[in-house]
Amino acid sequence: MAFKKIESKIGFAELAFSSSMDKNRTLKTLEQMNKVIDWTRIEKNLKKYYKIGFSAEGADAYPPLMLFKCLLLQKWFRIPSDPELESQINDRISFKKFLKLPFDMPSPDHSTFSRFRKRLSKKTMIKINSEVLKQFDKEGLRINEGIAIDARLVQSASRPISNDEIKKFKEKKESPEGKLDKNGKSLKFSRDLESDWTAIDDEPHYGLKEHAAVDVNNGFILATTITPASYHESPYLPYCTIYSLHTEQKLKKVYADKGYFGEPNRDFLNLNNIEDGIMRKDTTTAKLTEYEIERNKKLSKKRYIVEQYFGLSHLHDKAKRARFTDIAKNKFDVWYRQIAFNISRGLKILKLATV
Repeated sequence: MAFKKIESKIGFAELAFSSSMDKNRTLKTLEQMNKVIDWTRIEKNLKKYYKIGFSAEGADAYPPLMLFKCLLLQKWFRIPSDPELESQINDRISFKKFLKLPFDMPSPDHSTFSRFRKRLSKKTMIKINSEVLKQFDKEGLRINEGIAIDARLVQSASRPISNDEIKKFKEKKESPEGKLDKNGKSLKFSRDLESDWTAIDDEPHYGLKEHAAVDVNNGFILATTITPASYHESPYLPYCTIYSLHTEQKLKKVYADKGYFGEPNRDFLNLNNIEDGIMRKDTTTAKLTEYEIERNKKLSKKRYIVEQYFGLSHLHDKAKRARFTDIAKNKFDVWYRQIAFNISRGLKILKLATV
């Protein structure tokens, strides 16, 4: 096995469309992305951790960078499924130009996207996001002045069921029969058994929780992960802080709401010489002072940036509902969103893109 040789040749179709391409805004934006982002460095990370295509046996594989860019297109252009992504790549000139895919060569099959997504590791995704952020940092878009940390509820991809029903489904899934469909074949799709119940303001919620850290200056997503909904956000402040360190510059300050208030997080920030921007709240032994109330108001003006990410990602990527019934797949989905969001955000700040 090796990688497919994909040579971008100028054919009659491309010549026929050349005049209209000059007025294609999507194509211009994607061309800017190809110019500003050093894809060779991203490809280096992909090849380091993605081992498909290096075997001497089997059919030639698609280059991992091309498949990775396909999944970025899916996020940028709100394409709801892999089959639809395949169709749009075959249909859109701008997509083929961005992927350097010849007009007479079809898109990879939708199943190829699914397999590619499964073969990437958490380490690969984190490395690639770090690479993207480092490239924008070199352009002067600093990311270590401060971060805002928060969490949001994500609705399960499956309908809500009781804890007793979840227990029964889990027991059935562990049995030989539970791994087969009604025709006796291996089960491809199953309901979400990793979501759970929580309540916010006495409102029950069945699903997951996304924890995120966002750069307060430029709005880049520095860290994100998914847990069951019942997991409290407070213990994820250290996780989000550590995974927000993408450059050699020291992180100056962490902003967070009252849900992160407590001695463990204060001690963590103090131990790492990071300024404490966690909002204070009343305790059983002491009420907030006037100074603390004013401090909370000032901190809230910095924290809005993470709420902005939550709003934009829901608007453009339907992020308030999980896409998959498997928590691992949902983690990869938010990591793809993170990278796609950061590239788009960086180009917009540099006034080079409209996507």
